[in-house]
Amino acid sequence: MDDLAGARLKSSDIRTDGMPPEMQTLLARYPRDSWESHAGFKELTRQWLGAHEMFRRLSATVRKDTELFLDGKKDSQEFASNLSYRGGALVNNLHGHHGWEDRSYFPELLAADSSFKVGLDILEKDHVVLHRGLDDFTQAANQTIRLMQSNNQRSMDEAGKLHTVTTHIESLLVRHLSDEEELAVPIILHYRLRG
Repeated sequence: MDDLAGARLKSSDIRTDGMPPEMQTLLARYPRDSWESHAGFKELTRQWLGAHEMFRRLSATVRKDTELFLDGKKDSQEFASNLSYRGGALVNNLHGHHGWEDRSYFPELLAADSSFKVGLDILEKDHVVLHRGLDDFTQAANQTIRLMQSNNQRSMDEAGKLHTVTTHIESLLVRHLSDEEELAVPIILHYRLRG
């Protein structure tokens, strides 16, 4: 069971290709640097993008904290406390965010523009991979904390596995969130949704 963490989500699971060209038509009309100044850019969209930025920062912070611990530059108690708090926030908020997108946000975008379906299928596959990674992360984080609390030397090995998982999650989020934004926001602006 110890070897399960990090073994399920691999770098090869992370999509490296961007959205297909047919999914970038509206993005060409509404490039990222024009979003904020567009009359259709409303507070709900700003909040959604803000949540994405929080996920980027949180995943990077958890990875960096793990690196500091592995390098002997972070106290084990401080690391365990931060890992519990920040890791829990990352996992719980991502699960909640994706559930909301699936129930509310994505159906609205699909109803406005049926071409969103191709991109949605890609994003949904990302969600499946990400949720598998979050399960791996939870197992590795909990095991690392348990081993640290018992002063077990294996905690460093488990933290190494945790680092691998957090690195993969961060990489996946960078690709996924950017594609999701560049697919959804142009549809929102074009059809004046979420106002």
